Amino acid sequence: MYRSLDAEKIVETVRRLRNRIKERFPTASLGHVAEDLLAVAEKSPVKAGALSKPHFPLRIGIAFLVIAFLTIIIKIFLKLKINTDIDRFSELLQAMDAALNTVILLGGAIFFLFTMEIRLKRNRALKLIHELRSLAHIVDMHQLTKDPETIEGKGPQTASSPKRSMTRFELSRYLDYCSEMSSLIGKIAALYVQEYDDPVVLSAVDQIEDLTSSLSRKAWQKIMINNQLQTDPNSQTGFNLPQELT
Repeated sequence: MYRSLDAEKIVETVRRLRNRIKERFPTASLGHVAEDLLAVAEKSPVKAGALSKPHFPLRIGIAFLVIAFLTIIIKIFLKLKINTDIDRFSELLQAMDAALNTVILLGGAIFFLFTMEIRLKRNRALKLIHELRSLAHIVDMHQLTKDPETIEGKGPQTASSPKRSMTRFELSRYLDYCSEMSSLIGKIAALYVQEYDDPVVLSAVDQIEDLTSSLSRKAWQKIMINNQLQTDPNSQTGFNLPQELT
């Protein structure tokens, strides 16, 4: 069935991409980023499963605390000597106010305990999403200076100009690897919420997918410009090129 993401397929795809990068660019730091992405991908099935499964020890502990808390409250209430002879209306209001405050505090405490599992899982999931967001930006940093219009090195260089030693074919492959890594980061994020539908985490994953899609498009725009310049070095790419770069 093709209705859900297969974690093993994602891991295998990341591993194959890591190998392709290592074989094509053995000295490039992009390979180390791919190693980190593979490490994250390999752990993602277990972490995604932990998010979707109920935490029974925590639930049992919370249930025990709630029962113990209610038992103590009931025992205290039964031992109290309640004066039913209330002569004044103000005293009745004070008694009702005290009882209402007690009920509100008790309800708040029970609600806090029962939502503890949700908060713990949410915090854990958001940390995982933040890790993927950082990886996406690191991938983007690696393709930041890969400019297809200066690949020939005909323009004047400065002391701070990045070293450009790739051919146009190598540049296309490098940018394609960056695009694939961005896409796979989005797939790992989607894996975390495949069976965990917390609205806050879903929103964070949507943001990751928007980010990785944008970064992937950026890489492919450079690939298209690179291919166009490879076919026709004098072609226009949407803006005027300096004469020394044509």
